Amino acid sequence: MKESAGEANLTVITIVLIGLVAAAGALIIPSLMQSTQKSACCQANGGIWRGGKCYATCPANTSGTGGCSGSVSVSCS
Repeated sequence: MKESAGEANLTVITIVLIGLVAAAGALIIPSLMQSTQKSACCQANGGIWRGGKCYATCPANTSGTGGCSGSVSVSCS
């Protein structure tokens, strides 16, 4: 009887741990997907994604002029 009770307790612990891992994944994965979507949109529109912001790329002949250092306003749905 003690062996089956121990196995039942281990099963409950395993199920709880699986639930905790699934809950953590359910919270983390949507955030990662949203960040990836914003990064892809930025890059698709010619920007560079760094630090959670989309930056314009400078053409070769305007580097150093400071005209491309701001973040780009990109509309992504």
